[in-house]
Amino acid sequence: MAQLVTRVDARLLADVDQLVTEGVASTRSDAVRLGLEALVERHRREQAGQAIVDGYRRQPQNDEELAGLNEATRSLIEEEPW
Repeated sequence: MAQLVTRVDARLLADVDQLVTEGVASTRSDAVRLGLEALVERHRREQAGQAIVDGYRRQPQNDEELAGLNEATRSLIEEEPW
């Protein structure tokens, strides 16, 4: 497994140590790994979302594709037991 070395200020180190104390992460390294995984996942999701938006901008939905969506949405809501 590769190793990363970084420097953090005292405030961030204290926050990371608090996460370990509270059991959010098992070690400082685990906390850093969890943070990096979350950052990578967030970036991937943002890229996927932007690709979807770009696709709809290139080829917007037409009236035929949109027809009936309001009624279908109403039906789904009416089926809810609330």
